[in-house]
Amino acid sequence: MISQPFELFAYLVALTGLIFWIGSMPRFQGFFRVLPPVVWVYVIPSVITSVGLTPAESPGYSTMRYYLLPFALFLLTISVDVKAIMKLGRVALTMLLVGTAGIIIGMSVSYMVFRAWLPADGWQSLASLSGSWIGGTANMLAIQQSLEAPDSILGPIVIVDSVVGYGWMGILLFLAAFQSKFDRWLDADRSSINALEVRLAEYKQHRVPTDLSHLAVIVALGLGMAVLTRNLSAGLPELGDPTVISASTWAMLIVVTFGLVLSFTPVRKLEYSGASTVGYYALYLLVASVGASADIAGLQETPAFALAGALTIVIHVGLLVLAAKLIKAPFFFVATGSMANLGGALSAPIVAGV
Repeated sequence: MISQPFELFAYLVALTGLIFWIGSMPRFQGFFRVLPPVVWVYVIPSVITSVGLTPAESPGYSTMRYYLLPFALFLLTISVDVKAIMKLGRVALTMLLVGTAGIIIGMSVSYMVFRAWLPADGWQSLASLSGSWIGGTANMLAIQQSLEAPDSILGPIVIVDSVVGYGWMGILLFLAAFQSKFDRWLDADRSSINALEVRLAEYKQHRVPTDLSHLAVIVALGLGMAVLTRNLSAGLPELGDPTVISASTWAMLIVVTFGLVLSFTPVRKLEYSGASTVGYYALYLLVASVGASADIAGLQETPAFALAGALTIVIHVGLLVLAAKLIKAPFFFVATGSMANLGGALSAPIVAGV
């Protein structure tokens, strides 16, 4: 019933807006904390496509995926304050990196353990899930595109990402009541937490409301960089047999490099006006387009992926606790180092606050 590319784009924009509007209502906020908007932004378009109201394939979907991902990645990376990250201190950076290593190692072990129960392309799904847990939805989609994997692999992953990841978040919130006991067991030095609180307070003071001129510049830079990187990557050779570095991989590497370089310039100040917010919005539209073209039947494979995800978290947390014991890091950094990998920019501050 909805088939023209711009009609599909408008439908996905409207559907995404509706989901976030409902999620902002006080009566539904508890429900959306359990199953966050990204789940519904993916699943609802999948269901609508499966009943025949929208097509499973359309030039509109492919165009959105082609340009929205580099657009979002660029806006998210220009917002990175590398200097501030380096000032977080040895303890915070060590715990964050150990958490990342735990995801990589844990996901590899989980694949070997559950390989017999996963589909043939299960490694692509777990690779995308590891990207999501290390760097969020943007990384999940970047890995999926770099591997040239079908959209269907993301169905169970989006569910596992939210259910397992946020389930662990609930456990961390419960364990907050016992952090003093953990700190005594770890023989932790809490002075690093006080320094971190000061730096976070300083960062929040720079936030300003987004105005039309800033929004125009943010969108112009994002779209311009998306077109530029796609054109540059099209002329670069693919590497590997089978392909390891594809044209999509080159595009992701180029746009992230440009974004990080510009993050050292005054361009990074666009973050104070909401550059990353615009980037996240583009990501949600991208997830909606992927959901609209995905096979919802793939959700039946979720249990095996959920077990793989749970084992990954066990290994990830085990390495974090071991590192905390060795460097005498407070339990605060175990929790935030974990949730910064598994949850990201939205859930890590919640855990940190508790």
